[in-house]
Amino acid sequence: MTPRTALGALHIGALMFGLTGVFGKLAAASPAVIVFGRAAFAVLALFVFSRFASQTRWQKLRAVDGRRLLLGGVLLAGHWVSFFIAVKVAGVAIATLGFASFPAFTVILEGLIFRERIRANEIVLVVLVSIGLVLVTPEFDLASGATTGLLWAVASGLLFSLLSLTNRAGSAAVPPVQAALCQNVVVALCMLPVAAPQLGDVRAIDWLWISLLGVFCTGLAHSLFVASLAVIKARTAAVVFAMEPVYGITVAWLLFNENPTLRMLVGGALIIVAIVVSSRLSGGSSSKAVAAEVTSH
Repeated sequence: MTPRTALGALHIGALMFGLTGVFGKLAAASPAVIVFGRAAFAVLALFVFSRFASQTRWQKLRAVDGRRLLLGGVLLAGHWVSFFIAVKVAGVAIATLGFASFPAFTVILEGLIFRERIRANEIVLVVLVSIGLVLVTPEFDLASGATTGLLWAVASGLLFSLLSLTNRAGSAAVPPVQAALCQNVVVALCMLPVAAPQLGDVRAIDWLWISLLGVFCTGLAHSLFVASLAVIKARTAAVVFAMEPVYGITVAWLLFNENPTLRMLVGGALIIVAIVVSSRLSGGSSSKAVAAEVTSH
């Protein structure tokens, strides 16, 4: 893979991640069914990739690795469920921008958990994301679908941040594709008891959207990121990954006529700028750390 094709693969992967909310809205099924189906199809896609395309040998899991992957799977299930609830309640744009608050949570949690000093630029990041979220919300009323959806989306961002920190802690021990496959197995098992009674009522067209969500927006998107990281710098990958909200909101605008207001556009721009600046300033992040992060979404 050349640097040019690797960069193209990164953007395709970011586009696929951005389509997550779109397919979630197209599927007329509950968040529990969508998450279960996404995880099940992702397991199949990741298994095929690891079997036929990946050059990385799987590692024997230690007890600590198993516990970390189990925790990661539970966090991933919660992250996906809250995100798809936000999509159903408030639409793709608000859900995607609310989820994009995760870098601010990561800064705060790293300071609390690892006792790291929060730098001035990281404080600016938190402030920009907070202002962006205020602007994205049309009105602060819990009876409003937009406000409720945004709260679910922010909760999704918080869980994603916790998951990213969990994955980074174990990124040196377990290959990213292996970790993704194991965590998706945990997600499917967690959601099966809730989703099972509803599976018989899912329409064929909804299984199509869910399968696309699992195969392309999860398995293939993650595989493209992992493959491209062998050529592209981790800093570049992180910045491209920050384009996910742009792709998602654009497609939702074209398909569902979700016309963003000027206030929402300004708020979204602040959040995206904060993500890009954060990615540029964290240039020391390793490829494994970035791969571990994109595994989550």
